[in-house]
Amino acid sequence: MTESPSAASLSFRAKYEAAVARNDSLLCVGLDPDPKQIPPGVGVVDFLRGVIEATADLVCCYKPNAAFFEPAGAEGWEQLHEVIALIPSDIPVLLDAKRGDVGNTSQFYARAVFEGLGADAVTANPYLGSDGLEPFLAFEQRHTFVLCRTSNPGARELQDQRLADGRLLYEHVAALANDWNTRGNVGLVVGATYPEEAARIRAICPDMLFLMPGVGAQAGDLEAAVRASVDADGGGILVNASRSVLYAGSPEDSRAEATRLRRAMNLARRS
Repeated sequence: MTESPSAASLSFRAKYEAAVARNDSLLCVGLDPDPKQIPPGVGVVDFLRGVIEATADLVCCYKPNAAFFEPAGAEGWEQLHEVIALIPSDIPVLLDAKRGDVGNTSQFYARAVFEGLGADAVTANPYLGSDGLEPFLAFEQRHTFVLCRTSNPGARELQDQRLADGRLLYEHVAALANDWNTRGNVGLVVGATYPEEAARIRAICPDMLFLMPGVGAQAGDLEAAVRASVDADGGGILVNASRSVLYAGSPEDSRAEATRLRRAMNLARRS
């Protein structure tokens, strides 16, 4: 699906690269509003507004997580719309939704994400194969980040299974992603908690963007993950931090944590 200039004047990748250059940052801040951790009397939208305003010059992307909005039903969906509208237009929005279904259903998921919410990118589950992803990829200006080597401990139960040809399953997914990337709008979700695996995936997909969750509260090795994953130009990754930035304290504390993370990433990629 070729979008009109009015629908998306810049591709996700172009927005990302411009934000990296402007803010000197590989930091993606995840917007995961947990009501139990938001100060009493503060609404979800106002809480996230404070974080966004405090960090907008320190990030390359924001990643709202649909799961944290959906329990509130229609109100939560409206909050998600409002939060996306708060994000400066020159910073890309990546919706963490991990969508994936048969092609006809995925078509409506893709429309909800890209047309309804106006997100620049989405996370998707590749388990159903290429026909389940094609409706997302048809939005040529938008990016789809396919789950490849996720950051959670249980990932090994499936993703480390060895195939008949000797490759591990996550390596096979990375190779498939290259095949799917005919429009240049496929990325991979690669956990910062597994830097050795990230290096293997980078060798398979040298030019692809990686979304890297797992730093901060998940205690991934930030320096090792960045060094293992950056592309030949020292970029190509979006290192996500959510809880460590959101719940640092005040907006000023969120800014301080984002500044610390940005500095650590830049030291790692330039050393």
